[in-house]
Amino acid sequence: MRLGIDSLRKADAPLANLIVRGGRPLRGRVIPSANKNAVLPILCATLLTDQPVTLRGVSDITDARQIVELFQRLGSKVEVDFETGRLTVCHRGQLNAEAARLPEGMRSSIMLIPALLARLGEARIEGDVKGCTLGVREIDPHIEVFQTFGVEVTPERGALALHNVKGNGRPFSAASHWLDYASVTTTENFVLCAATAAGTSTLTNAASEPHVQEFCAFLAKMGAKIDGIGTSRLVVEGVEHLSGAEHDFTEDFHEIATFLALGAITGGEVSVRNARPDQFPLIDRTFGKFGVQVTHKDGWSSARADGPLKIVHPFTAYIQPKVEAAPWPYLPVDLLPIFIALGAKADGEMLYWNKVYEGALGWTSELAKFGAHALSCDPHRVITFGGKPLAPATVESPYIIRVAIALLMLAASIEGASKILNADPIRRAHPRFVENLIALGADVEWA
Repeated sequence: MRLGIDSLRKADAPLANLIVRGGRPLRGRVIPSANKNAVLPILCATLLTDQPVTLRGVSDITDARQIVELFQRLGSKVEVDFETGRLTVCHRGQLNAEAARLPEGMRSSIMLIPALLARLGEARIEGDVKGCTLGVREIDPHIEVFQTFGVEVTPERGALALHNVKGNGRPFSAASHWLDYASVTTTENFVLCAATAAGTSTLTNAASEPHVQEFCAFLAKMGAKIDGIGTSRLVVEGVEHLSGAEHDFTEDFHEIATFLALGAITGGEVSVRNARPDQFPLIDRTFGKFGVQVTHKDGWSSARADGPLKIVHPFTAYIQPKVEAAPWPYLPVDLLPIFIALGAKADGEMLYWNKVYEGALGWTSELAKFGAHALSCDPHRVITFGGKPLAPATVESPYIIRVAIALLMLAASIEGASKILNADPIRRAHPRFVENLIALGADVEWA
């Protein structure tokens, strides 16, 4: 098994830039897609069983297609209809180890390692594991988890060779581990190893994001015994075999918040289907800091502002208004860019603090091309000084999904034509994103 990192764009690759003719209030209803951060680990988890698994609501995103293509190379039986989102997969029989070259440019591919170690007994990590350019994203926490479960890790030239030492006839021996920080993918890798390990495993400082909860709930449907879902301490009693299962994905709270923000920044009102408003109290209060009111009624969420966006000052007069993002149940760091876009538009000053990634805020210099004012304090903090005159511009997005969306948001709020270069990371998480925008009244196209 190999984890590649760099790939050249294929000649027939889709268009990567977005043309946005802004100044149009967006209005209407949107049915959001599933959370890619739930879809991808659940796809990886299907490798733990040789029984059929049926998934409904699978997003038509590039990362999901790459994992499906890997399954087909491994010799698994896959039936997928991305139009309807239905996928059935069965990994029965011996996997084709020679074909197990993992998808490139996907950090989530590291979550295929536990199942492939269990099925094939060995794996290789070559180079680095690449996802969005959010700064240093180390693999050491994953390696520590694998070693905790008895996996032997041997450095080789430009690679790491992994070999599992089975315990009591099971793929892994049970383990206890305390994470340095609440990493989502490391938590999921621990659970993937623990699900069929011999004995009971415990993870402290586990991530508890909604997509981690959905991932654990899916494994429970397969027969995994997991206690503490939604908390920072998971106890997993390993079982001998996992069964097949059926699962319907829930809506992505990132996408719900994104379309709410698009409606607000353009002076319109967008309603988004939302079956889990209980996940939104802090997100709602964060919108409120920009003068945006969010309401939830009858399975739909809506956001609107009475007049131009304006920063709401706290009652403590000497405190700088701020948005702090950190692991759940804090405001998710993935949503910080959309609030930075709101702040660049809103009248007033706002401080943003990313407590997770040190390389996620360098793109704010692109805001200046629109005429927006933003000050980088350090790798983790930025201040916006909103309410300035803005003009259309050509800007360039780094390889970060919601930064591309944040730049699009600002462009959509400005009358005239703007171009977002390298906006294709959006396709990694949001199927039919442009089509949904057009249905809401936006004038946007790939170019």
